[in-house]
Amino acid sequence: MITVKPGKVDLVVEILKKKRKVVKQVMIVTGRADVSVILEGNMEQINQMVIDFKKIKDIVTTETLIEVEVDLGW
Repeated sequence: MITVKPGKVDLVVEILKKKRKVVKQVMIVTGRADVSVILEGNMEQINQMVIDFKKIKDIVTTETLIEVEVDLGW
């Protein structure tokens, strides 16, 4: 989940779409975040990509959500 500076969503989305190594999908969303990015790779690749996101000057904040598998016994 990525929050960007006002008026910079389209620019950030175009930059993110060029990072094809780990980026699976980029979506403009509503709510507390402006952009949602689905990454696919190992933890090291994902960590590096999030660090690279921080280098984009128009990104204000990022929040990483990791999918986990839970056996609730149902």
